Amino acid sequence: MKFIKSALPMFLALGAIAGCSSTSSVSVNEDTVKNDEVYPEIARLVQACDSNDADSCFDLGYAYGTGRGVKQDYSKASTYYEKACSLNVKEGCFNSGLYYSKGQGVTQDYSKAKIYYEKGCSLNDGDGCLNLGNLYNDGQGVKQDYHKANAYYEKACSLNNGIGCRNLGISYSIGEGVKQDYSKAKTYYEKACSLNEGLGCRNLGYLYANGLDIKRDYNKAITYFEKSCILNNGAGCHNLGVLYGTGKGVKQNMTTAKLFYGRACDLGEQMGCNNYRILNETYPDDDIPSEFALLVQSCNSGVSKSCIYLAHAYTSDLILDEVKKDYSKSATYFEKACRLNDGSGCAQLGSYLASGLGVKKDHRKAKNYYEKSCNLNDDIGCFLLGNTYYHSNSIQNKIVAKKYNRKACALSLGGHEIACARYRELEKQGY
Repeated sequence: MKFIKSALPMFLALGAIAGCSSTSSVSVNEDTVKNDEVYPEIARLVQACDSNDADSCFDLGYAYGTGRGVKQDYSKASTYYEKACSLNVKEGCFNSGLYYSKGQGVTQDYSKAKIYYEKGCSLNDGDGCLNLGNLYNDGQGVKQDYHKANAYYEKACSLNNGIGCRNLGISYSIGEGVKQDYSKAKTYYEKACSLNEGLGCRNLGYLYANGLDIKRDYNKAITYFEKSCILNNGAGCHNLGVLYGTGKGVKQNMTTAKLFYGRACDLGEQMGCNNYRILNETYPDDDIPSEFALLVQSCNSGVSKSCIYLAHAYTSDLILDEVKKDYSKSATYFEKACRLNDGSGCAQLGSYLASGLGVKKDHRKAKNYYEKSCNLNDDIGCFLLGNTYYHSNSIQNKIVAKKYNRKACALSLGGHEIACARYRELEKQGY
């Protein structure tokens, strides 16, 4: 499912409720074999499959899919998995669906994939329910329908599929197809984490770290981030680095922070790589700089969320000890974040230009920054761009305003209520 959206960061950014780009699909489970044979007698299996022995059909699909005992042939593997599915082997249905989803041995066809996932799900295969939910979530072979996606994620979760639980947790976190409810999100993340789904543990830690409808508890956040990291989730490792770097819930320790950033980097988390490089190259282990110094260094090294944090810090005297309110400096850091393709930075800079806060008022430039923000899929930028088209005397265009409010509503974390209401208003008016 899903996306990493920007949020007000804790030092070097914890990130937000996270998910995968596209929705985390389960891969072919070729290791799930119906028996432990090494397939020396393919002919016997063929004969048994011809006599409608379901396990033999599945085993033939496995043999051809992996090249064990025969020359690898995905087309033949697909044929045998399809027959296994017709004989009610749920794993055969799942693998048939996945072959059609990927175009492996067959022509890619999401509509056919849906048929096999549906049957697998009806046979109580959690992976089939999960991938059926993914099709509805992403609008592949079906009309996009978040409600149906969530229904299948819920069934997958009830069948102890950790990713299904986690995806449903994300839906409740952001209000996608359901009313936003962090309490329900927490319940599903807890189950996902208990099933050793690393991102579920990470997102549960995020709820505790940020106090989203629960009491903020850094100790619990650390516990879940640690489990997430052990389960090889890079975002969880990175978040541990953040907490050790800031001393939130633990004694500040840059050596430990660097260790977790390095682990995050090894797992493909780019912010972990950025932060590891900063600590490793700039500061000795026994030289602990201030949070402000680290943020400046991080921003200058291209970590956009650190620039965002600094920009927000300059709007108040209370966020960082070294910082006094200065909207001009705030605008400078938002501009830097925007140059680093952070959509929220572009949106904030545009709002400063529209109001003349910290910069010279310039509506044309404001619109340009809103456009860049929206193109970077920031919901606030899309809303402000839509608002510009809705209210401006010179470029008023309610059809375009509807378009951008619709995008803002779809992108928004938890649903941008004003954008959604504006979109519904314009839809009702026939624009």
